[in-house]
Amino acid sequence: MFKGSLPALVTPFSNGKVDVDTLKKLVNWHVEQGSHGLVPVGTTGESPTLTHEEHDQVVEIVVKEAAGRIPVIAGAGSNNTAETVRLVQAAKSAGADAALVVTPYYNKPTQRGLIAHFMAAADCGLPIIIYNIPPRSVIDMTPETMGELAKHEMIIGVKDATADLSRVPKQRMTCGPDFIQLSGEDATALGYNAHGGLGCISVTANIAPKLLAEFQETTLAGDYATALTQLDRLMPLHEAVFTEPGLVGAKYGMSLLGLCSEEVRSPLTGLMDGTKEKIRSAMVHAGLLN
Repeated sequence: MFKGSLPALVTPFSNGKVDVDTLKKLVNWHVEQGSHGLVPVGTTGESPTLTHEEHDQVVEIVVKEAAGRIPVIAGAGSNNTAETVRLVQAAKSAGADAALVVTPYYNKPTQRGLIAHFMAAADCGLPIIIYNIPPRSVIDMTPETMGELAKHEMIIGVKDATADLSRVPKQRMTCGPDFIQLSGEDATALGYNAHGGLGCISVTANIAPKLLAEFQETTLAGDYATALTQLDRLMPLHEAVFTEPGLVGAKYGMSLLGLCSEEVRSPLTGLMDGTKEKIRSAMVHAGLLN
């Protein structure tokens, strides 16, 4: 069920509030553009600055609007195990197909602590995708720990943002070939799939969903020569979007396409003029703007 291009969906705002109408339009647009799934209220969805009520509301809206046409993996991350369990339970009640649970940040649990945290989330009865992103959470879940967690029937995969392509075969060794491995980094998604990955939870796919869906389909078909030409179109955009925090770049690119406002919540700020021009130029290169 979970493969291909899965946009890490932005949360659109209007005058400081969640823009519900635009959120619904974005879900339908992604379905039309060929995205293979959606991942709302992750970090790209500005989950750190959403209230609990807003977080639950966004998941409910995305699930209802997707209406089973594409799967929804709801962000359910916290460094508090009790809060993580609450988020997973809410995602399950909303009808999400899975929950994305990040390794607890800041409080730096041991590998044993990671096992306890993810087991508690998995015991809620909703499929869990582990989100391993050491640059942000500081903690790195080892392939061995992931292998232990993969024994739980509800822990089905990983969003891997280590940028270490050797993790894919190592995790195949510890978790088995049926464990779903998704890249969390756009720039290395081709190599990730070549090593055994099945897709990417993508930030850039907020701006270029059709191109990223086609790129993923090409790599999963094993046509890496064609995928390289597609990546040549996309790589400047990947780089430009992450010049400043990626979700800010994504929202700006989307605003150029008339999809949503570029509004973000503090402590994030709007882009510098130089970054805006870089994104605009990359979108022209990708064929998204004239």
